[in-house]
Amino acid sequence: MKSIENQLHLKRKLYCFQLKKRIFIGDHMNNYTKLLADLTNMDEVIKGEDKALIFLSSLSDEKYETFVVSLINGKASLSYNDVSTALVSHEVRKDKEFSFSNTTAEVLSVRGISSNHRKRKKDFEKFKTGYPEDLKKNQCAFCKEDGH
Repeated sequence: MKSIENQLHLKRKLYCFQLKKRIFIGDHMNNYTKLLADLTNMDEVIKGEDKALIFLSSLSDEKYETFVVSLINGKASLSYNDVSTALVSHEVRKDKEFSFSNTTAEVLSVRGISSNHRKRKKDFEKFKTGYPEDLKKNQCAFCKEDGH
């Protein structure tokens, strides 16, 4: 229903719109698009640049700070389509990096080899076959002299 109260309520929702924890970024974008469509149906006009900036402001600072700053810097204007496209590609790139690092970890754990395994084995072999067996009682391991 087109009423002033509903229009004000939707505007308030728009200006307070924030990314909730444990929600996928795609769902967040869908909720934002739905809110914009509801406002458009109420004959409310919001500029494209304002749509983009409100959406960027809705992203949590700690997780998307670098993305937002790099997207805004050097731009004369900003559109919601540019922002949404850049965010989707950012998420895809992030997911690929995450899956690559998980794949590497899985391969190492499946083989049963940690990253320091070979070094530790080599050090153990050196210790086992090296100087400790050659030392006499009360002989220094470094200078091989007796008594200290």
